[in-house]
Amino acid sequence: MPYAESAVRVLIATVFLAAAVGKVRSRRSFAAFTASVGQLNVLPGAATRAAAVAVVAAEWLVCSLVLSPWTRLAGIGLALAAALLAVFAIAIARVVARGTRAVCRCFGSGSSGPLGVRHIVRNVLLAGLAAGAAGLSLLRETAPAGPWGLAVSALAGLLVGGCVAAFDSIAELFRPAGPAHSSRPARSPRPGR
Repeated sequence: MPYAESAVRVLIATVFLAAAVGKVRSRRSFAAFTASVGQLNVLPGAATRAAAVAVVAAEWLVCSLVLSPWTRLAGIGLALAAALLAVFAIAIARVVARGTRAVCRCFGSGSSGPLGVRHIVRNVLLAGLAAGAAGLSLLRETAPAGPWGLAVSALAGLLVGGCVAAFDSIAELFRPAGPAHSSRPARSPRPGR
């Protein structure tokens, strides 16, 4: 099953790369992410910046390991991704259970919606995929794969990973709009009509 494994590797790499780049693309983005880590209230205030740096470093590490040409190294990266995603899901679950309205800065300052159950589900599903692919990578010998099949599976992983990274923006498109407000004053009906 090298094609499924390849698709998951690219999906996980895409998600973690988008997350890491989104957080460090500017000082403002990293400051917003660091502040959001503080809003979670899962760590003492002094550890907030160190945790933010550690998260970004771990995301870069996952990207480099998962995209490694060595299957075993990629499997270690997938296992690390699964562990990180599980930790993220647990932290978000604690925040949601407390009713804290912390903002999701998972992909940098562009994210603005509050953390919710959908973020927990997303991370649990990604963790399951990463763990499954890690098991395939670490527990078996690599099977030969054709270049076209690998290209198609990598493209599928890239597309799905991009959708996952844009998840909050896509969800925002389907949110019901509030009442329409017009900048023009209401016109009074004409008499006789």
